[in-house]
Amino acid sequence: MHDDRSLVESRLKRVLDERIRPAVHPESVPLEVGIWTAPDEPVPVAEGLAAPRTPIAAGERWGAPWSTSWLTVTGTVPTAWAGRTVEAIIDLGFDKNMPGFQCEGLVYRPDGTPVKGLNPNNQWVRVAAPAVGGEAVLLHVEAAANPVVLDYHPFLPTGLGDKATAGSEPQYRLARLELVVFDETVWQLALDLEVLGELMAELPVDGARRWELLRAVERALDAIDLQDVNATAAAARSQLAEVLAAPAVPSAHRISAVGHAHIDSAWLWPLRETVRKVARTTANMTALLTDEPDFVYTMSQAQQYAWIKEHRPEVYAKVKQAVAEGRFVPAGGMWVESDTNMPGSEAMARQFVHGKRFFLEEFGVENEEAWLPDTFGFTGGLPQIIKAAGSKWLLTQKISWSQVNSFPHHTFWWEGIDGSRIYTHFPPIDTYNCSMKGSEIAHAARNFKDKGRATRSLAPTGWGDGGGGTTREMIAKAARLRDLEGSATVRWEKPAEFFAKAQAEYPEPPVWVGELYLELHRATLTSQAKTKQGNRASENLLREAELWAATAAVRCGFAYPYQELDRIWKTVLLHQFHDILPGSSIAWVHREAEQTYAAVAEELTGIITVAQRALAGDGASGHEVVFNATPHERSGIAAGGAREVVDSAGDCSLHARPAGGFVLSNGLLRVEVDGRGLVVSAYDLAGRRETIAPGAAANLLQLHPDFPNMWDAWDVDQFYRNTVTDLTDLDELAIAADKPQAVAVRVARSFGDSRVTQTLTLTAGAKRLDLDTEVDWHETEKFLKAAFPLDLHTERYAAETQFGHQYRATHTNTSWEAAKFEACNHRFTHFAEPGWGVALVTASTYGHDVTRTVRAADHGTTTTVRVSLLRAPRFPDPQTDQGLHRFRHALVPGATIGDAVREGYAINLPERRLPGDAEVAPLVGVDNDAVVVSAVKLADDASGDVVVRLYEAHGGRARTALRASFPLSAVRACDLLERPLGEGDPELAEGAVELTLRPFQLVTLRLVRG
Repeated sequence: MHDDRSLVESRLKRVLDERIRPAVHPESVPLEVGIWTAPDEPVPVAEGLAAPRTPIAAGERWGAPWSTSWLTVTGTVPTAWAGRTVEAIIDLGFDKNMPGFQCEGLVYRPDGTPVKGLNPNNQWVRVAAPAVGGEAVLLHVEAAANPVVLDYHPFLPTGLGDKATAGSEPQYRLARLELVVFDETVWQLALDLEVLGELMAELPVDGARRWELLRAVERALDAIDLQDVNATAAAARSQLAEVLAAPAVPSAHRISAVGHAHIDSAWLWPLRETVRKVARTTANMTALLTDEPDFVYTMSQAQQYAWIKEHRPEVYAKVKQAVAEGRFVPAGGMWVESDTNMPGSEAMARQFVHGKRFFLEEFGVENEEAWLPDTFGFTGGLPQIIKAAGSKWLLTQKISWSQVNSFPHHTFWWEGIDGSRIYTHFPPIDTYNCSMKGSEIAHAARNFKDKGRATRSLAPTGWGDGGGGTTREMIAKAARLRDLEGSATVRWEKPAEFFAKAQAEYPEPPVWVGELYLELHRATLTSQAKTKQGNRASENLLREAELWAATAAVRCGFAYPYQELDRIWKTVLLHQFHDILPGSSIAWVHREAEQTYAAVAEELTGIITVAQRALAGDGASGHEVVFNATPHERSGIAAGGAREVVDSAGDCSLHARPAGGFVLSNGLLRVEVDGRGLVVSAYDLAGRRETIAPGAAANLLQLHPDFPNMWDAWDVDQFYRNTVTDLTDLDELAIAADKPQAVAVRVARSFGDSRVTQTLTLTAGAKRLDLDTEVDWHETEKFLKAAFPLDLHTERYAAETQFGHQYRATHTNTSWEAAKFEACNHRFTHFAEPGWGVALVTASTYGHDVTRTVRAADHGTTTTVRVSLLRAPRFPDPQTDQGLHRFRHALVPGATIGDAVREGYAINLPERRLPGDAEVAPLVGVDNDAVVVSAVKLADDASGDVVVRLYEAHGGRARTALRASFPLSAVRACDLLERPLGEGDPELAEGAVELTLRPFQLVTLRLVRG
């Protein structure tokens, strides 16, 4: 009996592969082809269509890496094919194993109208149905010779990731270029057999349904004349009709399928190529929507819609029409599918502001779901941002990639740091590229963790990354699975329809509190340091530009740069995409990102400078005005204000340390740097408390080998800790500054092919040790960290995230805690015992690790935090991080969580000084340091209203009075898009707005000027 089943299954595979699928195209004639290759970057469509062609034939090579060739295919439909369906097959040299990661094409008609994309699993172009015979065929193909960077072994160094190093050898050979007859009956038979064969393989071995299917398949195979499949296909299909008509059991799992083509906005291709990937895929999908009335397609990332609007308006027109018909569904409401670990508070908010506003303005669509299938984990600050944007659902998939712990739910409430909850779904199909295989459908049903309480899950269906999206074969298979015994049921539905039904069915799922940590891709918090620094610098400059431009606009009629800021925000948001900011893209992407960030910095600095000059008063007065962009008073300057400051006398001192090295003091801290250039003491004079663990040394640079098992730029595996080299050899230890206002020592070291120079500074009046690090980095497959062993016993620590901070364990009691061996922070990490704590603040790094040990000598606990500085992976960019880098950190002994917040902002937003004599009052101010103003700007609608965003930053309840330094007529509570909520407006009494905030609560206010 077992042998009988195996024989039928083997027979089915061979007959499908060798007889039935080839018979889908029973007749063919060759097409003639001409080619023209653009000399450099892609050209406009009109130029490509008009360029002269050179003959080329199947089997000939074409396509240097990243080049674009224009093909023209011509032919004539044979008169004998009259009445039959005719298609063109255009195979550019595809490898069917890698849709989306190789050459691609977009087909145009002679008038320049786009038809559809060409991809490994989507090579056909409909010519006539039915043909009359004798029709002339003329099609143009814009063919992109994107090189195969990933290949089958995804971590081999390659020069293909940058046009400058990719070479000029042709990458591909033209393959099949033919006009063919398309036999739909045979095509349908193939899909009948595929669906039944795949279902059969998933059913219980001895189950009746499996044997029923097997016998039906056997009868169908018997009905086929292998020498004349086309003539006998209908008879074979008739043998399958009964088993295909058997309905699913009432308790069958219900899958909501939605057409999907996850397209990374940059990854193994540059941004310019994503523009074309999106055009090809959307051309495909709008054509498929026309042919398939039940099909629904969804696409996220407002940036990608904006690209086709700008670069392919003829494709965009079709998209817009399909959106209006409700068939093409904008999803997610974000500018891009961004990383969520590293973007700052305002940037994360603006992802939704710009994304949702685009969809509202272009399509009248209000997104209620966040759509992030591929993002590398989610911070606890995200739920309230989603909620504040007017959304209520989240879909992701990536957590299924976690290597250690299986997430316990597929549908659940996700609760963020402020208590906001978002209804969240992880599709149990465990892919965002479902192809409707029986194994995928069965896995979704088996894997679903909410059985007995819920019955629904989602299946994003289609090839991504330029693979062409959903195929007609996937739709045909879904139709067979709509109501089929033995299978989950499949229906095409919009994401919002799925979520509404899922929530109605399962309104009280389990609650998951805190971050959704991905136990994979931890190294993305460190790879490509310059990209991360560019992002942080851009976020800080945008804060300043909005603050000072708004202040100057209200104070002195300065022209607020609405359009410039909108454009720059969108540029910065684009580069927060989950393969750009994480550092996991090819060299071309990061080279361009560095150039873009430099241009952004220059433009924003110009906006800031002009606004501040308008505020600073008389530049010839001989005085100097200091501007404070932090949300806290600094140097006697109110937050968001400016005035002349006379530098006070300092009381810093520096002297030699008897055992070697130096002692630095400023009356608040006494710091000892030993003869190795390491910090062996950081004593809090007021608290009478030592910071550094006994016998340990801080600011210790440590070097690890870094060769993960897979995904070089993405991953760091825990075994990297097994080998470590402490960098204690010294090239130089010298005094860098010795003045009453500041004292500093300089430390220089060499290791491998690299060199590091650090300056350790104490400044008068500042209870922190500033650490400036310059690394000329030329290592390969190494990981550089800086360790700070603290004399603290604590079971948890705080790491800043969007609009607050989240706590993580310092221990590894469970596998969940042990898996978080590399984690993210924004501006600070904070460690505390009752009454005393320490903060480590940073201007640009994100990755860190925390460990604790018990000292043998005194049985005390050492809690060590290490900041991650640099890596040197070789894939996908073999030159990752090579070159000169600068980092700024500060150690803050005796710090409360409030001090950590304050110093974190201070290191990121240094004072600016301009000639002048004016005193500039802040536009708005609050009277409680626990309440942080994260943004001050003019309203995006150009009404002149001032928008203020603030949050509770300490993790407790807070009351504050917000006051404006300009006349107010009203105050409106708003969502992130600056739309009044219609309720909960705070009262305005005697010029003040009294506010009471919950822990980490985020509030957006629109101040209507009187």
